[in-house]
Amino acid sequence: MVENNPVNAGDFNAAGNGISYQQLAGEVYANLPVAVYTCNHPGYITSYNKAAADLWGRQPEVLQDQWCGSWKAYDLRGQLISPENSIVAQAIKNGVVSTPEEIIIEHTDGSKVRIKPHPVLTFNSTGVITGAIITLLNISEITNSDEKQAMLAAIVNTSDDTILSKTLGGVITSWNKAAENMFGYTQHEAIGKHISLLIPPSRIQEEEYIIGQIAQGNPVEHFETVRLTKAGKEIAISLSVSPVKDGSGKIVGASKIARDISGQKEAEKTSKRYTERLEMINHIIKLVSEELDLNKILQKVADATTQLTGAHVGAFFYNKVNISGESVMISVLSGTQYGDSGSVKIPQETVSLNQIFQGLEVVRINNLNADPRHVPGFPTFSANGSHLPMVSYLAVPVVSRSGEIMGGLFFGHPEPGMFTQEHEELVVPIAAQAATGLDNAQLYEEVKALNEKKNEFIGLASHELKTPLTSITGYLQILERMKSDDSSGKFVTKTIQQVKKLTALVSDLLDVSKIEAGKLQLLQEKFSIKATLEDAIELIQHSHNTHQITFHSDIEALELYGDAHRIEQVIINLLTNAIKYSYLANRVEVYLTQTNSEVKVGVKDYGIGIAPAKRDKVFSRFYRVEELNPHISGLGIGLYISHEIITRHNGKLWVESELEKGSIFWFTLPL
Repeated sequence: MVENNPVNAGDFNAAGNGISYQQLAGEVYANLPVAVYTCNHPGYITSYNKAAADLWGRQPEVLQDQWCGSWKAYDLRGQLISPENSIVAQAIKNGVVSTPEEIIIEHTDGSKVRIKPHPVLTFNSTGVITGAIITLLNISEITNSDEKQAMLAAIVNTSDDTILSKTLGGVITSWNKAAENMFGYTQHEAIGKHISLLIPPSRIQEEEYIIGQIAQGNPVEHFETVRLTKAGKEIAISLSVSPVKDGSGKIVGASKIARDISGQKEAEKTSKRYTERLEMINHIIKLVSEELDLNKILQKVADATTQLTGAHVGAFFYNKVNISGESVMISVLSGTQYGDSGSVKIPQETVSLNQIFQGLEVVRINNLNADPRHVPGFPTFSANGSHLPMVSYLAVPVVSRSGEIMGGLFFGHPEPGMFTQEHEELVVPIAAQAATGLDNAQLYEEVKALNEKKNEFIGLASHELKTPLTSITGYLQILERMKSDDSSGKFVTKTIQQVKKLTALVSDLLDVSKIEAGKLQLLQEKFSIKATLEDAIELIQHSHNTHQITFHSDIEALELYGDAHRIEQVIINLLTNAIKYSYLANRVEVYLTQTNSEVKVGVKDYGIGIAPAKRDKVFSRFYRVEELNPHISGLGIGLYISHEIITRHNGKLWVESELEKGSIFWFTLPL
């Protein structure tokens, strides 16, 4: 308890200059910036100044309002204070003033103010308490500011993000707990030190940039960089730096929030690496799926997977079974030419790939020298005749559709522990696709071999057939000259016609064989296209009297370079087809025109026509329109041969047609 000295209101004496102490005191009292009021012994307000009225929010009635009747008063626990329990009431009642406490007053508009009351008792001349003088200090702003500062300090200190501040000169002025955890320096070790303590020498210029921006009042946000810990470890962080201003608005320093983004950066690297590898896998799979050359598949897969695994050297072994059923081991080494064997070999004492890949499983060895599978289980790598010692090994089986081991990918590195589970997961899908590609390549080679044998057979058969046909034709011609009666002569003539058809068919089959083998020879000599057309028309007209062939052209003479015999073959084929497929009509039209760069020949019939969906197919080998009259003969190779001949003359062959109205086949040849 503190006892206050009594103050008597009448103790003021007169002062000079015509102003009494009483008047002076009244002026000071009325204009004090601090709220002051007085009350009598019963507790009614006897006077107050302007600051008190402003604090209360209204002007009370003197000698009618009690000191605490102008507002509701609460203690710091939020409990309402009754007038009889107020500090002033208790002081007047007991004659002593307790240590002043902070209270909260509520205005009539509901707003609240935190104040600190300071009552002083007043006494009369006999020492009797007559009332009190109460000073009210508004401490809301001070209290709020302190609370905010305390709250901010707590937030900063408990934040998971590193928060620190520094002067414009770079001296650290604050350092939170997260900063200690991130960089390893305690608050005592960091505060007062220069910020370069945390900056790698190669990045010191970044501090100049940041301070330059802050000095201009510009914040630096999400600045990704690298900083040093106390242990010397570099960590990736993201910085957000803001200017710090004093009360006058002058920039005096900077606050930094730093976040460790090492995990994010590592995730980005992993994601990028994964994406790049996935793209490479897709690229390799695409290459393999599009390739049908077996040696090229082996080489591409060996090169790509060696790069993918980071191996010092890689190899692809493949058990090839040729068309005769013989097994041949092919091996390629990464970085060599296609099909270069002999760079990799399996020791003779090595058994088979089945024993290396037991259970079709991947084999990964961190140190081959300490592994019992070193000899005879793995291949030896060599280059330029010298042995390449390997320590780390990775072997991935290549398995066929039937589940049999058809080969293996082997990778080596002179350092131990260089291959991981991730490398296995990268190579396995490529090995699976390689198996499919090799199967396809093997089938393709077999088909090519069979096709070559087929072409060889067709060529041989055609050649062998033409010899007796030539003899038969000769004998028939002799019989025709020796005919004794009309009936036998007619049969001989018909036989000769059929033999000619058979001879033409054999010739066409021989041409197909030559085309597919790339052996169809074309002469390059000057010839008259008009004369060639007229000769072909005359030949066909002579042997087909059912149709009238009409030739339309305004060209007098025109010479081209090419094979006149083959061009005539095309024209005869088109004329023969025009007559064959227009059996209900009796005429065929032939056209010859010229432009600045080419000649154009057309053969028009008035026959059955061709459906739009089938027009392009008629130039395919052995293609025949299904709806044709079954009595119309043919193997579907005439237009195929014609198309090849025109194409090899750098021309074009196409058809325009309408069902039931006929077709016109056009071809062009360059001048």
